[in-house]
Amino acid sequence: MLRRFALFLVVLISTNLAYAAPLVIGYSDWPGWVAWEVGIEKGWFEEIGVDVRFEWFDYVASMDAYAAGQLDAVCMTNGDALVTGATGRRSVMAIINDFSNGNDMIVARPGITNISQLAGRKVGVEVGFVGHLLLLRALEKSGLTEDDIELVNVRTNETPMVLASGEVDAIVAWQPSSSQSLQMSPGATAIYSSANDPGLIYDTLAIAPESLNQYPEQWGKVIKVWYRIVDFISDPSTNAAAVEIMAARVGVAPEKYADLMKGTRFLTKAEALDRYSATEDLGSLSGSTSVADSFNVKYKVYPATQSAADYISDTLYK
Repeated sequence: MLRRFALFLVVLISTNLAYAAPLVIGYSDWPGWVAWEVGIEKGWFEEIGVDVRFEWFDYVASMDAYAAGQLDAVCMTNGDALVTGATGRRSVMAIINDFSNGNDMIVARPGITNISQLAGRKVGVEVGFVGHLLLLRALEKSGLTEDDIELVNVRTNETPMVLASGEVDAIVAWQPSSSQSLQMSPGATAIYSSANDPGLIYDTLAIAPESLNQYPEQWGKVIKVWYRIVDFISDPSTNAAAVEIMAARVGVAPEKYADLMKGTRFLTKAEALDRYSATEDLGSLSGSTSVADSFNVKYKVYPATQSAADYISDTLYK
């Protein structure tokens, strides 16, 4: 009898421990991640019965917090998931939120209208991050290399001020810094963007493998809420309400935030699942991540090649 009671206590305690702590997710200022705010504000996580806490960060700080073990998951681009894994803590990209379709930009001062004109000029970019990769792709298509420009290492959130000051001739940034760069430098133009390389930058929810393995049912509820959010954003009858919630989170007027969202290509569940099928091009998460890995190794972001497959999991889609 005592042994049976002891066994009952072990099971009870184990069950309580499994659900005692909430899933903790780090998110930051990118339309595909600010979208989580819709589910938070609507109470959909509570409604579906998942205990989850979202913590707001600057982007780089969110990755640092994940690497330090403070988060169960973090919103990252596919290239940055490799960086965090190779240098800190491994994750698996278990939800594809979107791909950048114009929100990552190369913005040049007045008088510069194409990439070729950057030869011999200063370009500000956060070296080793996704904007650097976009810049290299643009240079390559124009017959240039990094040696043909003067690279200036600038934090992404500082790019609008640096361009406006005249310290550089062009910058590379994502939203909202890219649009701020255009606004703060009258006459500046976007001479290249992620719309020229759709699929180069995937935005994902990267989850710690141990958390995904331990709480598959809970994470399954998170992905259900995510696609409820996508439907809410995509539905013309509720899109304005979604934009209002997202705009309030980042302190931007709704009409301006609606413009920002145009450069973010949200994916339906079926579209995202299709992107999990491995290809060698940017049409798949695997192909795009391999491109990012080659860039990271070439520019010594980390020393050894990472296997894209080790960072990708379609478990929640199945």
